[in-house]
Amino acid sequence: MSNTTPKRRRTSNKRGARKGLRRSKTIALKRLSAKERAETEEILELVEESRPRTRTECRQAERPCPFISCKFHLYLDVNPHTGSIKLNFPDLEVWELSETCSLDVADRGGITLEEVGELLNLTRERIRQVEAAGLDKLRGEYD
Repeated sequence: MSNTTPKRRRTSNKRGARKGLRRSKTIALKRLSAKERAETEEILELVEESRPRTRTECRQAERPCPFISCKFHLYLDVNPHTGSIKLNFPDLEVWELSETCSLDVADRGGITLEEVGELLNLTRERIRQVEAAGLDKLRGEYD
C-alpha cells in the first residue's frame, strides 16, 4: 500500500509558521461603499474629540490604546496617498496586542529587528529593507 497523502508545503513565511499569525490584510478605500465611508467619517469625528492632543496626555492614557486611528498605533496603517487601510494583525483584536503604541516602544529605547518585526507583523528581513531605505533617504541617496 502506497502513501498517497499529499505532502504539506512548507511556508517561506517563518513568522506565520512559527507564530501562527496571518499576513497583514489591506482594504482599499475604493472598495468601501459610500455608506461605509460616511459611517467611518462620523466615527472618526467622534473619536477625535476624546483623543489625546499631546504626548504627555497620550502617555497617561489607558493601555492598550483604543485610538487605532492614531498614526502611531500599531494595529493598522493608513496609506495617505491611496487611503487604503492595512490591518497589521487581521486575526487579533486591539486588546490582544502586546504593544499598541509605537511611541511607547520608542520611549523604552532601541530594540532588535526581530522585535520590530513582531510588533509590525513583518519579517526581520523586511524590517531591515525598510531601515536601509529610510537611512538612504536621510542621506539624500534615494528619491
